[in-house]
Amino acid sequence: MTPGTGTPGSAPLLIACALGIERLALGGGFGGAAGPVTVLRTGMGPQAADRAVALALGDDPELCDAAVIATGFCAGLAPGMHPGDLVVADETRDGAGRTECVGVELLAKELARAVPRRVIHTGPLVGSDHIVRGAERTALHAAGALAVDMESAATLRSAVRAGPRPVAAVRVVVDAPEHELVRIGTLRGGISAFRVLRTVLPAFFEWHRSLLLPRR
Repeated sequence: MTPGTGTPGSAPLLIACALGIERLALGGGFGGAAGPVTVLRTGMGPQAADRAVALALGDDPELCDAAVIATGFCAGLAPGMHPGDLVVADETRDGAGRTECVGVELLAKELARAVPRRVIHTGPLVGSDHIVRGAERTALHAAGALAVDMESAATLRSAVRAGPRPVAAVRVVVDAPEHELVRIGTLRGGISAFRVLRTVLPAFFEWHRSLLLPRR
């Protein structure tokens, strides 16, 4: 867990990712954040994500009311998706239920500004406890999901279980139906997704800043 700095006394932001390569892509540039920023590497899989987020929000009093964003890589499910596309979840879902995301339109707008040449998709992000390929990928898309990953649904569910808070999920497509990836970082799709993930922090900070504005 890597803490950053922000405006003292303002609401914190917790950014959760699973893998070391995702954490590396996010870097440590927290300038411009509206409050303290913590990047949490949860480990791979829904159980690890659930446990890590629950511990972070429960054990650190400075994070008890943090807004939470789940991020990292995902597998696209819709035909025509490409590595490097961005997915902004309007909800996450898995066998345990659904979690609604907050500020989806604003987040998509800020990402379009941060990464103007990338396609941004908005829709349901489904959770799995294993790598999804082939016919299973097709079935998940037929059920309405736009993309799949192993941690986002568990991360957001754990976050709202710890107390009411804004949550969101943004993932970068690392493989898609026509571009299945064998190993992250060894193929062009993995490199493209890594480069896109390096650009998302400013959009996260603007999303977070909008949550702190007075409501009329």
